[in-house]
Parts: sequence; structure tokens; C-alpha cells
Amino acid sequence: MLETEHHAAELPAPATSNVAITNRDRVIYPESNITKGQLADHYALMAGIMLPWVGSRPISLVRCPQGRAKKCFFQKHDAGSFGDAVHHVGVVEKDGHEEPYLYIDDADGLLTCVQMGTIEFHGWGARIEDVEKADRLVFDLDPDEGLDFENVRAAAFQFRDILKSIGLDTFPMVTGGKGVHVIAPLTPRAEWPEVKDFAHRLAQAVAQSDPEHFTAALPKAQRKGRIFVDYLRNQRGATAVTPYSARARPTAPVAAPITWKEMGMIASPSRFHVGDAAELAERASSKALSGWGQASQALPDL
Repeated sequence: MLETEHHAAELPAPATSNVAITNRDRVIYPESNITKGQLADHYALMAGIMLPWVGSRPISLVRCPQGRAKKCFFQKHDAGSFGDAVHHVGVVEKDGHEEPYLYIDDADGLLTCVQMGTIEFHGWGARIEDVEKADRLVFDLDPDEGLDFENVRAAAFQFRDILKSIGLDTFPMVTGGKGVHVIAPLTPRAEWPEVKDFAHRLAQAVAQSDPEHFTAALPKAQRKGRIFVDYLRNQRGATAVTPYSARARPTAPVAAPITWKEMGMIASPSRFHVGDAAELAERASSKALSGWGQASQALPDL
């Protein structure tokens, strides 16, 4: 059990939502027998602590209407089938035309997506107020097959120290997959070309300084035995899984914020699961995690 210091903050009550969840008994995770109703209950309890991260930013959904073992697909646009609780923000594409990207800003929006078969929520690195300016950097430390979590843990601390040395505070998140995200919040000033260039150059610099452990090379053949520093989430239109999102993986893991102290102890990046909502809500109100993901800082010169 991970320890977090607690203070007297009230736990968020399950969000009040007017969304009716149909087919609550449909099994969404056949390996662990978790139903659509249980997944919806997870999101209802998480809504209050999840909306600051998933709300008011363009999102992509991983929808698995028949459950994770059947066909799943990414969705980032909507022709109106989601109804009034799920909103649209117009984003100009490369060819100059505007596309309606999805966003939500309340529990009804979140639960509507779940009712429509959503398992995972992935968010842009910018908010709808100004989609051209990034409000965070995300570095996804993705281990090659065969590397264990100890390698990822060591890499995360190394990455934290490198970013700290150039003036950026970071926060770790276990993704529910194989790796971890090291996240640096930003005051939204820098635009995407500058942010993408910074992230790419930083990843290359890290890989060059420690080529035995890190690579920034895109071809999988060049990643053998190393950790890929995935900097590609730091560009316009790219998304990263949002805190407290469930994952469409066999054990129903959940992406979860952790502290750097916990990073030294946690056994696996899929430590938290659907069914742990009460624990996740309690953790979110703990003293140790109260300022997670918040820092007033700008993109440094590199």
C-alpha cells in the first residue's frame, strides 16, 4: 500500500449526473468481469478530481462499444451523436478547413462519453481557450520489450533531474500501461512549433548523454534494450492519456498521479484499477498530492 499524508479535506462525493447508463451488466473487461456499470461508477466517482485535467481541452476517446476484447477505435470529432453534454471546439487543420473537436466540461459530458462506449480519455496539451499554446510537456518513458519496471523507475528519476536542472518542476504519473509519464506544467505562452522543437531537442540530448539507457529514435528496431523517450505528445493535435482515465487493457488499469517519493516504491505502472476509485479519490485529497500537476513555469531556452 502506498502511503500518502492525509489532511482533513472532504472526499468528493460521486458527481451528480443526469446521464442514464444503459446495459450496465454488459461485460466490458472479459478477463476481469468488469461491467459497463462498474466502469460508469468509476467515472462518476472520479469526475470531480478528473475534470480539472480532462475538462475544457480537446479530447480523443477510445471507444469500445462491445467491450475491450472487440473492436475499439479512436474518436476526436463528432457529427452531433453525443448530444448536448459533449461540446465542440473548432480547430483549423493543416489544409485550412475547420474541424469540430470534442471537449467536455462537466460530469454529464464525461458520463455521456462512457454511455457511448468510451473506456479511455486522451487530452491535448492545450485548453480550448487557446489551442495554439501548450499548457504542459509530457514525456512518455516507454520501455522496450524485456525491460522491467526498475529500468523505467530509474529513467523517470534521471529525467526528473535533467528537467529540474533546466528549471522545470515535474510530476510523475503511472499510465496503466508499461511506462510512466513525466509531466511538466507550463504557463500557456509558447506555441506548438517551439514546444515541439524543445521536446525533440531535449529527448535527443538525453539519448545522446546516456545512449545505453535512452533512445529518441522512432524506428522500433533502434530501441532494443532501451527506453524510448516519446516526445511526440508535445505537438499540435497529439494527445496523452488523462489522469484517472481507465485503460482498455485486460486488468482494467487506471492512469494515476503519484508523488516522486512513491515513484521509488510503486511496484508497477498498472498499480491502480477500476474498482479503486474510492482509494484514488482519497489519495487526491491527500497532502502529498494536493499540488500535483501545478507549477507556474515557462518553457526555458535550451
